[in-house]
Amino acid sequence: MFDKVNSSLTETITVNSPDGSYPVYIGTHIIDRLPGWLAERGLHGQPIIVTHASLRTRYAYPLTKLLNCPVVAVPDGEAHKTLDTIRTLYDAFIVAGLDRHGVVIALGGGVIGDMAGFAAATYLRGAPFVQIPLSLLAMVDASVGGKVGVNLPQGKNLIGAFKQPEMVIVDAATLETLPIGEQHAGLAEVIKHGLIADIPDLWNPAQLIELTPVLLARAIQVKAAVVARDPYEQGERAFLNLGHTFAHAIETVSGYTWRHGEAVAVGLIAAARLSRALGLCAAELPDRIEAVVKAVGLPTGYRDYAPADLRAAMNTDKKRQDGRVRFVLIRAPGDLLLQDDVPDDLIMQIWASLKESQPL
Repeated sequence: MFDKVNSSLTETITVNSPDGSYPVYIGTHIIDRLPGWLAERGLHGQPIIVTHASLRTRYAYPLTKLLNCPVVAVPDGEAHKTLDTIRTLYDAFIVAGLDRHGVVIALGGGVIGDMAGFAAATYLRGAPFVQIPLSLLAMVDASVGGKVGVNLPQGKNLIGAFKQPEMVIVDAATLETLPIGEQHAGLAEVIKHGLIADIPDLWNPAQLIELTPVLLARAIQVKAAVVARDPYEQGERAFLNLGHTFAHAIETVSGYTWRHGEAVAVGLIAAARLSRALGLCAAELPDRIEAVVKAVGLPTGYRDYAPADLRAAMNTDKKRQDGRVRFVLIRAPGDLLLQDDVPDDLIMQIWASLKESQPL
């Protein structure tokens, strides 16, 4: 992984935020450049790496040798993204002697980024934070934009903060080691970005299967541009939740046995079907989206849950407004809208239409 000979920096994207700007470095075999990049940003405090136990040997230990720093490993999985786990991070920070100049390094997928970022945002009222996403989903979505948080039993990401990273390091070489299911799951967010920004290559199955660092950068740029224009989700940034109102309900009801990207894949189809049912989009658009989702090996429906339970789970979604569920709908690629007056019977029809349609 730490291969200086084959190191290649493909692109640097600058993300602007109310707290300043930060770089997203995209390339292959670039993680070992972290010490130099920390110095460039003036980050000389004690680092600590937060990672999953399964990533400790392959990624965390080589990085600790470069940085001469401790590592804290937490259990894998969305089910562990809780306040109890955050407490273990606070304890580890205290043991490590981390002060407000210390640097919290998130090394892992979106769950690690969310937890490490939330802990960094709230420890001593804020410590610097670096994202090193190791999953495709985290690279193109969760690592950029500064939204961090944890789950409650009642729903996903109900406790959170905005905490911008000091930098994001996207090393495409790490994708080669991902299980095939994780690779496919991340493609759901790439498809979503292609729909939001009307970039056909990002929802073209042939392009997605051969995802290059250049195409990866295009997907990240979509997220970076949106969050720069709307850092606190007062308007346009809500479009990044396309498919997520449905997806979070699936994750909650499943007890987080579904990968986030798998749920988003079904959610994209659901949002498109709802848009069609409301007369907003061309009749063939949901079928086109479903065909792309299916072609890259993602589920297009579910099997084991009651539509009524999924509908009920929507009531705890953090995107509710005035007690009503708010949906991101699509007129066409690049043309989205928000709507919160969707009839309940129509929502139930959409849930019913997805049951046992190429389920997980």
